[in-house]
Amino acid sequence: MKDIINILPKNVANQIAAGEVVQRPASVVKELLENSIDAGASEITIQIKDAGKTLIQIIDNGKGMSKKDALLCFERHTTSKISKATDLFNISTKGFRGEALASIAAVSHVSLITKQPGIELGSNIDIQGSEIKSSRSVVSEAGTTISVKNLFFNIPARRNFLKSDNVEFRHIANEFFRVSLSHPEIKFIFINNGSEIYNLTNSSFKKRIINLFGTKTQEKLVPVSEETEILKINGFIFKPEYAKKTRGEQYFFVNNRYIKSPYLNHAINSAFEGLIDLKHNPSYFLNLDVDPSTIDINIHPTKTEIKFEDEHSIYAILRAAVKHSIGQYSISPVLDFERDKSLDIPYNYKKDKTNSSVGIDIDLNYNPFDHYSKKKDYVNLDSFDKKIESLEFSSESNNFSEIDFKELKSNISIESTIQIDKKYIVNKNKSSLIIVNQQRAHQRIIYEKFLQSITLNNYGSQKLLHPVEFDFSPEEISVLNSNKTILNQFGLIFKSKNNQLTISSMPAYVEIDNLKNSIEDLIFNLQNEIPKNSFSESDLISKVMAKSLSIKNGTILDLKEQQYLMNALFACKESMICPFNKKTYVKLEYGQIDNMFK
Repeated sequence: MKDIINILPKNVANQIAAGEVVQRPASVVKELLENSIDAGASEITIQIKDAGKTLIQIIDNGKGMSKKDALLCFERHTTSKISKATDLFNISTKGFRGEALASIAAVSHVSLITKQPGIELGSNIDIQGSEIKSSRSVVSEAGTTISVKNLFFNIPARRNFLKSDNVEFRHIANEFFRVSLSHPEIKFIFINNGSEIYNLTNSSFKKRIINLFGTKTQEKLVPVSEETEILKINGFIFKPEYAKKTRGEQYFFVNNRYIKSPYLNHAINSAFEGLIDLKHNPSYFLNLDVDPSTIDINIHPTKTEIKFEDEHSIYAILRAAVKHSIGQYSISPVLDFERDKSLDIPYNYKKDKTNSSVGIDIDLNYNPFDHYSKKKDYVNLDSFDKKIESLEFSSESNNFSEIDFKELKSNISIESTIQIDKKYIVNKNKSSLIIVNQQRAHQRIIYEKFLQSITLNNYGSQKLLHPVEFDFSPEEISVLNSNKTILNQFGLIFKSKNNQLTISSMPAYVEIDNLKNSIEDLIFNLQNEIPKNSFSESDLISKVMAKSLSIKNGTILDLKEQQYLMNALFACKESMICPFNKKTYVKLEYGQIDNMFK
């Protein structure tokens, strides 16, 4: 029988490895930045073009490489970080696998210029798809300059699966934030398409956070500090009132390495228990220093997952440290024993010598059984309906202004409505009960209004007399900017500068008092790409806007709002399902109710 097992060619093996290491341009930025840090650089410049698809260039002033090392570094499993297996349990550098440069060179055009201090000439190496095209000596400054061009040029399928430039740039910015936050002692310059985005001087950790997330961040920060035998914690958390639905400002650094840990994130959330809404996430920037021998980072190629030797103890210490900072800096709510002014004794009490007795009015002719008719032994449903119609439901929230109370033609007779559990609206007609989910119904109403606006090219927008300003994280600003054109069409007109968002016009369905919450919901839904099954970009934004601007379950509606919602829903072209293919209402026939009692 013929042998069927073959040894893969070098370039094919590298391309397969690149599938794990190089997922998108942001992966290249991360790996190259970490190499520059391991090289001892004190200044690093990042330059990208077309979101890294055309060019990714990293320039550092590190220790550089010899010509032999420059050629060898592009081979698989070549590294200067470790030499034996036991070194894996005492890793202090960023990289150690020896796969990054080989994988990058396999799917791009790479140009490397490097020179060691004290050496007259440097080395210039050009590689295309793992094949060395040229190697020569050049005059250069000490350090390393590596340029990655035409990423995935030999894998068209992978290149076609890349997202838009705005999305890919957002991923690159996230990696830049993670690396620059973990090393505030290093100067970073970030250039995008020829424009300087960030110029971060070496500074303290706190100043680095402020430089990245805006000057107003300073008032939000609460320091966290704790030192034990197994763990040292230092960093900052945001005050509870600045918690958001989005998850863009959660940073864990273990030994100056960014990590993702749902387990430790739960420790932070539990420390904020009772202070923030369950759907919101606290923001934090925390450095954890542990013994390198007690952690394992050789789990995933991206090196963002860490296995702790004693994670339960670290969980408890982290939770206790955050709770201590919350209490120490008096940001948790306290009991406020305010006096009730109605119980105050008037100043003229002593002067008033007469004591007035409390009078009790008694109706001697009152008979509680008079309203029952001795001739009737059944319930008068007509009077019951009138009582229901006369009920008035108080509205705790006035954020229903996005609903335009217009008379809508409907073939559904809205005789009476009642709200149940702040979630459902029940309507009784001649033959059945109709139970409506208020949130899904409002989503359907807003969604069809947006679709109608798209068809007629008439987007409802209200211009603000005085533009309003909000602070958002760079990631959140980037999400809005990446969808700016289509959002402008929907009536949301804004400008962004640094971390500040200035809104001059907003959709007609949004109330000014609820504008920031609506934008946060919008960002959250856009980040999570909700929904994915959309026919077009306009349809996607219509669904996202409907989800963000709709009233939420838990909102109390008065009788007028309930009746409008019922009429508006059944005036829609598709009233049975919401934009996300879920039921908006159920119909319960009276016959079905009768069967329940048999």
